[in-house]
Amino acid sequence: MQILLRIIKMTWRYRARLALAYLSFLAVVGFSLLVPHLFGTSIDRLVRFDPADGRAVLLHVETATLVFMALALIGASLMRGLANFARVYTTDSLSQQVAFDLRNLVYDKLQHLSFAFHDSEHTGNLMSKATADVESIRRFVNQGLVRSLDVLVRLIAITGILIFLNWKLALLSLVCIPFIVLRSTLVLKKLRAMWLHVQELLGGASTIMQENLVGIHVVKAFAAEAHEEAKYDAQIQELRRNYFQSERLQASNTAWLTLYSTFTLGVILWFGGWEVMRGNLTAGGLTQFVLYLSQLAFPIRAASRVINSFSRALSAGERLFGVLDARSPVQERPAAKTMGRGRGRVCFDNVSFSYDPQTPALKQVGVEVAPGQMVAMLGAPGSGKSSIVNLLPRFYDVTEGRITIDGGDIRDFTLNSLRRNVGVVQQDVFLFSATISDNIAYGVAHAAFEDVVKAAKIAQLHDQIMRFPDGYQTEVGERGVTLSGGQKQRLAIARTILLDPPILILDDATSSVDVETERLIHRAMIAVMQGRTTFVIAHRLSTVRQADLILVLRDGEIIERGAHHELLAQRGLYQDIYELQFRPQEDVLLAASIAQNDGVKR
Repeated sequence: MQILLRIIKMTWRYRARLALAYLSFLAVVGFSLLVPHLFGTSIDRLVRFDPADGRAVLLHVETATLVFMALALIGASLMRGLANFARVYTTDSLSQQVAFDLRNLVYDKLQHLSFAFHDSEHTGNLMSKATADVESIRRFVNQGLVRSLDVLVRLIAITGILIFLNWKLALLSLVCIPFIVLRSTLVLKKLRAMWLHVQELLGGASTIMQENLVGIHVVKAFAAEAHEEAKYDAQIQELRRNYFQSERLQASNTAWLTLYSTFTLGVILWFGGWEVMRGNLTAGGLTQFVLYLSQLAFPIRAASRVINSFSRALSAGERLFGVLDARSPVQERPAAKTMGRGRGRVCFDNVSFSYDPQTPALKQVGVEVAPGQMVAMLGAPGSGKSSIVNLLPRFYDVTEGRITIDGGDIRDFTLNSLRRNVGVVQQDVFLFSATISDNIAYGVAHAAFEDVVKAAKIAQLHDQIMRFPDGYQTEVGERGVTLSGGQKQRLAIARTILLDPPILILDDATSSVDVETERLIHRAMIAVMQGRTTFVIAHRLSTVRQADLILVLRDGEIIERGAHHELLAQRGLYQDIYELQFRPQEDVLLAASIAQNDGVKR
């Protein structure tokens, strides 16, 4: 019921349009109820049944009366058509407006939910909620919320008219109503659970499809097309089976209601005929009764569709409002301040953090970094490097301790202003389906083109951009397929240069690129780090040597810290990492230097 009230509350924002929809429905009902009365009255003016000899007697009627009755019928039908047009237009526009609001609410909510929420949700499932579930609620507003009044008014009005015309026939025709109400209530409960399962299966199918399209290169590389087809086929087979079960239940309910209507009509024709032959009912009265009874079949059948739309909306609303009600653990404080451009002094003050209560990711981390210093972090996967860099821009919040920038707790600042002071260059670069210029300027509103070009030059990317026929207006394609891996990384660096943050977080991995590209990326990284406090997840010897401070992490703790030569002298874990990872790089650099010197001598 709470879900239903929330949907009604959203619709109530457009109460004028809702009122117009209800008025048009009432007009349709009114003119529809007028037509049987005009038919019955016309028949009684034209024909009279004589109970004595069982024959119909044709009565004398003036031409003017016939014309008037015909015009009245045509007029009532015409007005019903106009009212029906108004009904369709207002209900469709109302439902589309509610769907528009819901789509915006869901999209806006997803922008502000934390990494923790997105880590726990499948993208395909979220897409299903934002599309299929919104559509289910739109249909409910159109076919359920507005039409339910139509069904209710028709049932009450037609029932009253039937009792007024002939109470005996009315009792016969309405004797099965309690059975219909009971069955419809039971069907509603079953359908809600069934449609909820169907929508969850649809979300699962969307997830499989989304993952397949994103990872299509992996699928083809491993010749796994058959496996993917079987996986998707199994999901949609289950979806189809459950969908058919829901539709079968709805269809059986509709069939029962139709059977009731047909059976009742047959009984009324039989008993009503006897009433006419005995003189207790006129032929026109029986005609009116049968026509009204036929109209009663419409709300009874429509009730089945209304019940189905109710059940689908309740299950869709449960999923959709689950997203809208989700509370991000990363919240701005009520009195959060706007952070101006900081100097870049960063302090981790006994910081502990965990993604879940059972597994701590960081334990009592304490480190202070002066403005402009470069900090390199090393450690095995899962040692806590990513956790440190994710806490600084408040992608997650600390469990214990605090992080300060220039002495101020980062939780005291607005998220927007904090993140404009912390630039992030990730190894896995995401580009939007837009131009190169738009991707560089992403996050910097109204950036001048000259600034975009300047950032690209610093990132060692300008010359390669100009080789494209459209230059900076080149469309990068979905996920940046137009660009190479090295170009994507340098574009991400250019994006950060344009943002110009005092604090920088970057991953210096340059796997799968040639030597020249790696050299260009390294030069771009050196350029972007100038004058900025920088946290680097280090993978290369040159980065480690240039660092003012090296942090070696294991199991969420800093076990060694210091400069390159200091840590080598300690002969601890850093030396092991150096010998395993960095010594081969040093040998390669030495060999390259010797080869270059030999070439010069010759």
